[in-house]
Amino acid sequence: MTEEEQKKRKRRSLVIGLVLAAFVVLFYAITIIRLGENVVNRPL
Repeated sequence: MTEEEQKKRKRRSLVIGLVLAAFVVLFYAITIIRLGENVVNRPL
């Protein structure tokens, strides 16, 4: 494997990791928002 191929693979892996992290943050935020509505509106 050439040095250029290694750089491309490393960059591709980094992009995939960032996209996965973005999805995790997105799902976490959506979950907090949806649960937050229920916590605020619950009877005491």
